[in-house]
Amino acid sequence: MAGIYIHIPFCKQACHYCDFHFSTSMKRKEEIVLALLHEIQLRKDEFHGEIIETIYFGGGTPSVLTNAEICSLIEAVYQNFEVIQNPEITLEANPDDLSEERIIELSKTPINRLSIGIQSFFEADLQLMNRAHNSEEAKKCLAIATKYFDNISVDLIYGIPGLTNEMWLKNIKTALNFGVPHISSYALTVESKTALHKLIQVGKIAPPKDDVAQEHFEILVKTLTDKGFVHYELSNFGKPNYFSKNNSSYWLGKKYLGIGPSAHSYNGTSRSWNIANNILYLKNISEDKLPSEVEILSKQDVYNEYIMTGLRTIWGVSLVKIQNDFGEKHLNYLLKNAEKYIADSLLIVENEILKTTNKGKFLADGIASDLFLLNE
Repeated sequence: MAGIYIHIPFCKQACHYCDFHFSTSMKRKEEIVLALLHEIQLRKDEFHGEIIETIYFGGGTPSVLTNAEICSLIEAVYQNFEVIQNPEITLEANPDDLSEERIIELSKTPINRLSIGIQSFFEADLQLMNRAHNSEEAKKCLAIATKYFDNISVDLIYGIPGLTNEMWLKNIKTALNFGVPHISSYALTVESKTALHKLIQVGKIAPPKDDVAQEHFEILVKTLTDKGFVHYELSNFGKPNYFSKNNSSYWLGKKYLGIGPSAHSYNGTSRSWNIANNILYLKNISEDKLPSEVEILSKQDVYNEYIMTGLRTIWGVSLVKIQNDFGEKHLNYLLKNAEKYIADSLLIVENEILKTTNKGKFLADGIASDLFLLNE
């Protein structure tokens, strides 16, 4: 089983924290859609023998596409790849694009999962992040979307300067009140070359605090798990049967094909990524060239990635898999370096699976990096 990710490199406006590839100019949107269709056709033989189980529209803001454009891309996937009978087809969308009419139209397309970028229900937070929607639009779109879509995920951001524990809890409870079965939640991070980074440098916005983010994370975990959500990945919580199949495939090491400028692909032995430039992407695709770079993964790369993804999930790191795939040397290295984290109750071994404890979850990425092989 494999997945297809389609990157839509357009946004109405730039969120202050975002460092993904996008353009706020829509003048080449139709050209890009035609190029995406062509890239799908050019790459139809890359997944020979693989069956597609997920199609994911990410960005950028995929909801800036028309329903006809979205459907044409889905149809192209079906024409060029073998697809399972009921694939998970996700559209990332912003509340300002989800009018009642648009939601009803989307419900009649093959899209069967919405991932809605709410981020916060407080106006001050939305303005700080330069989001294109307001709180009222967020609530209105959820009230309507939940009538027409069963499978909805909401994005929320914590650790925002000025966001108190009480406000953060209210954000979570507001999302829960709409009955959504999946929540993805991320700490506000400051990436270089973003507007947020510049605003913090000049003192217009206070920098996020790690201790506040950790408190928010702990509130998030307790509140959602008490409500029957499974914390199946560091940033993802789903009711049973509502885990994101697309995201889970990344963490479980399944193959995926990335279509569009800046999109990444993985085939089990190598990674590739398309150029993050719309003009150059269009030029290359028009010449039947794939504008991508390829990295062949070493045994060390594969080991490190498995440690990173495993510790972020409920599935953990299988010691049996480490032994079988990488050998006893790697297993002994892992266990030796994990000892201090086990002693501090941050990691635990259960049924030959190494995983984070509740105490260690927030620190999962840092712990994983300390367990990496740096020089094999």
